[in-house]
Amino acid sequence: MKPILLKVAGLQSYREMQEIDFESLCETGLFGIFGPTGSGKSSLLDAITLAMYGKVERAVNGTQGIMNHSEDSLSVAFTFELTSSAGVHRYRVERKFKRTGEQTVSNTISRFIEVTPDGDNVMADKLADVTRCVEEHIGLKMDDFTRAVVLPQGKFAEFLSLRGVDRRQMLQRLFHLEQYGDQLALKLSRRVKENEAALRALEAEQQGLGSAGKEDVEAAAERLEQAAQHAAECRRKLEAALQVAERFTRIRELQEERTRRELQRQGLLSKEEEILLLERKLGQADEAEARLPALKAWRSAEEAFKSRLTRAEGQEVLAAAAEQEAARAA
Repeated sequence: MKPILLKVAGLQSYREMQEIDFESLCETGLFGIFGPTGSGKSSLLDAITLAMYGKVERAVNGTQGIMNHSEDSLSVAFTFELTSSAGVHRYRVERKFKRTGEQTVSNTISRFIEVTPDGDNVMADKLADVTRCVEEHIGLKMDDFTRAVVLPQGKFAEFLSLRGVDRRQMLQRLFHLEQYGDQLALKLSRRVKENEAALRALEAEQQGLGSAGKEDVEAAAERLEQAAQHAAECRRKLEAALQVAERFTRIRELQEERTRRELQRQGLLSKEEEILLLERKLGQADEAEARLPALKAWRSAEEAFKSRLTRAEGQEVLAAAAEQEAARAA
């Protein structure tokens, strides 16, 4: 990471906006910041850390007491370059804070910007997202950054006294060696557990097999033969039982059929009187059907007789009328 430009206002002893052009300072390759105690030397490192991670390493809770007592707002902007195989890229991190109490502040603006010849490209604009972008591009968390890049006042001894685990993890993040460090350790640990589990399974299987000496093999063969004979006997008994069960099943089916037929017979017996009545009615119907032609002939003769009688009566009436007419004429 190469620093390019730092802007800070309202941070500790810096009330008004201050700009530090690192490109000019780095022209000779090396520069120093000098001044009496309290002049703001460490505050410049605090400004860089605050811009990158939104916190100051030596402040309580990261932000408590960082704002100048005479100001109600604080702003930092840090521009830097990163060089990789893809080339040189320039980025700027901006953060602004406002006072919420005598010692407390609240973040109002956070932005991670890629600076390009065509203009600025805002890559993140939320507090957590900006910090995440910084960690992804720099490859360092805040603890690593303050230990390896920016060593605040009195922290050099702490860096030298890092324990083996902390130092190894920090170097892994610095040089992107996680795949050869913790990740490799996790893979090895998982492989060891898998091998141990496989070994325990084999041991359990071996214990289940027991001894395999000559006498044990002969005894096992004898037990196998006895088991085969016992299995054959069991099969014979099973076949006999199946035959008995089949015979009993047939008997049960016949009994059920007999019961069903008996129920049908009882039902018919209960309807015997009704059947006899129906038979009588059927006989009467047959008899009536046999007499039906004679009845039809009698009715036809009766109709013919009535018709002749009606005609005869009509003729008598006409004859009487004719006689009366003749009498009146005489």
